[in-house]
Amino acid sequence: MRNVVVLGATGSIGRQTLDVVRRLPDRLRIVGLTANSSSGPLRQLAKEFGVENLALMSAKAGNESGIPGGMEAVVDVATQAEADTIVVAVAGVIGLVPTLAAIRAGKQIALASKEVLVAAGELVMPLIRKSNKPLTPIDSEHSAIFQCVQGAPVDAIDSIILTASGGPFRGKTRDDLKSVTREQALNHPTWKMGGKITVDSATLMNKALEMIEARWLFDLPMSKVDAVIHPQSIIHSLVRFRDGSVLGQMGWPDMRLPIQYALLYPERVDSGLKTWNPIDTPDLSFEKPDPHTFRALHLAREAMKRGGTLPCVFNAANEACANGFLEGKCGFLAIADTVEQVMRRHGPSEVTLDSLLDADQWARRVAHELMAKGPQA
Repeated sequence: MRNVVVLGATGSIGRQTLDVVRRLPDRLRIVGLTANSSSGPLRQLAKEFGVENLALMSAKAGNESGIPGGMEAVVDVATQAEADTIVVAVAGVIGLVPTLAAIRAGKQIALASKEVLVAAGELVMPLIRKSNKPLTPIDSEHSAIFQCVQGAPVDAIDSIILTASGGPFRGKTRDDLKSVTREQALNHPTWKMGGKITVDSATLMNKALEMIEARWLFDLPMSKVDAVIHPQSIIHSLVRFRDGSVLGQMGWPDMRLPIQYALLYPERVDSGLKTWNPIDTPDLSFEKPDPHTFRALHLAREAMKRGGTLPCVFNAANEACANGFLEGKCGFLAIADTVEQVMRRHGPSEVTLDSLLDADQWARRVAHELMAKGPQA
């Protein structure tokens, strides 16, 4: 029996994590749940799973609901003695503080929040190595790589290739995307996800963030991390080894499979999910991303090249702009353009928890100021 805390229990990954737990009540038990501000749904989940340790990230929502609120309350849930595994499924860099606290408390981290490593891989991964506990990735791409490299020495890996569906605008040009609507961007052809991450998929920002996350997870330089468009979303990522072999992990696009693997690693048990058959998808294809239309991958490489706090700024500015697009405050193409402007205004500094949190807030503020000025900013 593994005792699990889910940070972000009411979000998309949080709900699917709880689906996995419902299927495996003899292997997994929920001992803590958090949400941002959704007190009603959180109480319903607490009643279902018999959980008393609850927290809301929003201090205001906590005060109004009687549930402990604020970052300290979330950290308390994440570091409780009873917990074995902490699922970090919160959106954004707000997951960083409880993740660091949980690692220091000796917990295993099952990570769905890519922003934690994008912003702070330089802080997180040394702590993971000292903890002697694996960080098990939940993102389907990183789970695929994690599964492919089991048993392989690090120096046997030549490079990794992340796959991307291409989102709803695969094959479109910048001219085609000048008047993209919210509804069009949220019409993902393969995955059912939350609003912000779906927009990130449409801009390929999601893949850009995943490239940075992969660099930290698998201890490779960015030059050894690449991405290709794979519209069928069957091959979730590939690893190229030094001897020329390439391994890939395949399956239907269903997040419950990587979630289960992250929670039960290194065990594999029946998931109850549909098994992929190659006869069902005989025509698998790959395409090179269009760097002119989808500029996110270049921006990610630039952020990592300059280093320091700039990857954190890259992430925070994108989060502000993606949410701004959903709120009608930012054009679709302006997302990447505004992120680049914020990056140019930032002088990267040494990475500490305080410098990252300051850079995150600075980037959001500047991004909102630029969005308010409009396209001419």
